Amino acid sequence: MTATSAGLVGILALFILLVLRIPVAFAMFVVGFFGIWTLNGLNAATSLLASEAFTLGSSPELVVIPLFILMGNVASATGMSRQLYDAAYAVIGSVKGGLASATVIGCGGFAALSGSSVASALTMGKVALGEMERYNYDPRLSTGVVAAGGTLGILIPPSTGFVIYAILTEQSIGRLFLAGVFPGLLLLSLFVLAVTVLCYLRPEYGPAGPKTSLGEKVRAVSRAGPIVGIIVLTIGGIYGGLFSPVEAAAVGAGAVIAIGFFSKTLGVKALWLAAKDSVVTSATVMLILIAAHLINPFLALSHIPTAVGGFVDALNLSATSVLLLILLVYIVLGCFLEGFAMLVLTLPIFFPIIVELGIDPIWFGVMVVLALEMGLISPPVGLNVFIVKSIAPNVSLGQIFSGVALFWVMMLVTLFIIVLFPQIALFLPTTMFG
Repeated sequence: MTATSAGLVGILALFILLVLRIPVAFAMFVVGFFGIWTLNGLNAATSLLASEAFTLGSSPELVVIPLFILMGNVASATGMSRQLYDAAYAVIGSVKGGLASATVIGCGGFAALSGSSVASALTMGKVALGEMERYNYDPRLSTGVVAAGGTLGILIPPSTGFVIYAILTEQSIGRLFLAGVFPGLLLLSLFVLAVTVLCYLRPEYGPAGPKTSLGEKVRAVSRAGPIVGIIVLTIGGIYGGLFSPVEAAAVGAGAVIAIGFFSKTLGVKALWLAAKDSVVTSATVMLILIAAHLINPFLALSHIPTAVGGFVDALNLSATSVLLLILLVYIVLGCFLEGFAMLVLTLPIFFPIIVELGIDPIWFGVMVVLALEMGLISPPVGLNVFIVKSIAPNVSLGQIFSGVALFWVMMLVTLFIIVLFPQIALFLPTTMFG
């Protein structure tokens, strides 16, 4: 068996294991270990397994993952996510579709704390779905907006998607975080615009909520002040050069815990549960990263990235055409594969091509993460759709997928805008880092 044939067999085996619902990390461990064993011997496989686990486990930049996850979990436990939603609701909840728009804004705010799409959808779903049901919102809109709004967690920094992309491609986490700010705000704005237009055309989808006085608006916004301040402190601190992403994560986590204790909304038990959940999530991400560093050498030994690069060169396409083709592959794969698995499987193949074509890797990272975001609401997998289904059991999957369709289109529009105007993603990292 040639090296390339072994690589193709390994990729096929990985797809089969993922379809069989084997956990992503374990599937990659098996394929990577046995692939290296086949191509380079047992000693090489065992040595690489030991060295990569230690190297990644002792990498200081990875501290950003558990700290940002802890910050999001504590914010959820203290009710800060509810405060974000209440503030948005008080300001715009009285217009048609206002509750849905407030949900999108709340998701965006919580995304800037948790960095997790699943956490955003789950938390904001528990907060907002009951309110929208109470005001007779169409279940397709209410569930669709939660599922789609939750995906902002993978794009608006801090984002675990950006962290994993940075580790796999050896890019700057700070530059990627900054690159995600404007695209994230653009997508959030398009979501709100979509809700507004839909409810203008179909008023029964999102009836207006009760009006609030100016005093009620001010009080609701002021209650959300501490959490907004933490978001500004962490992201603004990175942009202003006050601290690195790791330091920003530590400052943010510490500030959320301190506010929780001083406001008496966080007890020792709640902190322990938040920390425990953070450890479990962080361990899952770490296992995926370690497994990725077994898959990557296996693919390199199989010469598949070189073969794909040669095939693309033979097509004689422009750099833009190749980029669009790669993004199309990500969009299609998003219908079947979990996001982290897609990154691990495709980046060793596509990233060398991107570098050779002279495409900015930070710009490419934003587009890849946005494509992964689309996969979170794409049938038949659509992880966020199933998360929302778990907290809205009376709404069918068909209705939820119908509800997210409009927002999926808005994601596609955002992706094309970023392709046409790279500076939307590159402005902040360029001005910050030069």
